Amino acid sequence: MTATEAARSFSAVLDMAARGETIQVVRGGELVASIVPPHRPNGAAILDAYAALEPDPSFAADFEDNRKWINQPTEARDPWDED
Repeated sequence: MTATEAARSFSAVLDMAARGETIQVVRGGELVASIVPPHRPNGAAILDAYAALEPDPSFAADFEDNRKWINQPTEARDPWDED
């Protein structure tokens, strides 16, 4: 499609892209732009990232150690005591 055609019918060009078409825009016989449909993520990249992860064998033990450390009883102190 020429740049002039694209400019005159830009709404139609956007409709074409929305339907999944790629529009090549030429000016003076040279390609100057490509109007492409938007990327529509579907979650596959997230699933691929999770699949590529390797489990940490010490995670559960580290988590439990930290949980115990955080929840260990501490000695209560008087905030007004200046010792």
